[in-house]
Amino acid sequence: MESVSNVGVLDKGVGIVQALARGPLDLAGLQRATSLPRATAHRLALALEAHHLVRRDAQGRFCLGFELIRLGRAAADQFPLAELATPPLVELRDATGESVQLFVREHDARRCVVSLQSSHALQWLVPVGALLPLDRGSAGAVLAGRAPVNLHESVEEREPGVASVSAPVRDREGVVVAAVSVSGPVERLTRSPGTRFGGAVLSAAEQVSSALAR
Repeated sequence: MESVSNVGVLDKGVGIVQALARGPLDLAGLQRATSLPRATAHRLALALEAHHLVRRDAQGRFCLGFELIRLGRAAADQFPLAELATPPLVELRDATGESVQLFVREHDARRCVVSLQSSHALQWLVPVGALLPLDRGSAGAVLAGRAPVNLHESVEEREPGVASVSAPVRDREGVVVAAVSVSGPVERLTRSPGTRFGGAVLSAAEQVSSALAR
């Protein structure tokens, strides 16, 4: 397992939690998912279980612990941007009929903190919590500041058949703190998503910025 923090035991423990986020695993499955030695995977899983970050299901498989629910709620409570942004984003989703996301920068990537699903059968959905590249996609361009403009669009830049348009959310000092995005199939957003939905995305981003400045 590749070290991210240079604290090996921490990286391995987080790797176990991330593996279990995809579903319950027995010890053999956990070992395969993390590439850890069997004894190490077992020892760390038991340690995480002692902290209630991991638990066992009725079949004895390891799965995510309920303490993570409390921690997730605490994290959300300490990050009011998502709550402030939701009403304008709901309006944007309803006005465009397409999926809407709010991204924030996290180191050299972007994290989805709000995701609203399109009503169309054919849709592009980004799960809340998803960590995506900063160097691809319109939201990545906004958060990376790759061009001094207020609207970015992308067509099949990160995924084939997907287009998006994004605008920045700014704090009181004018610093970009998030990106509002509309994304969906190229067939509906066209190859010029900024022309189709740019005005609506800019308006929603401005509303979120205003809410943040109050």
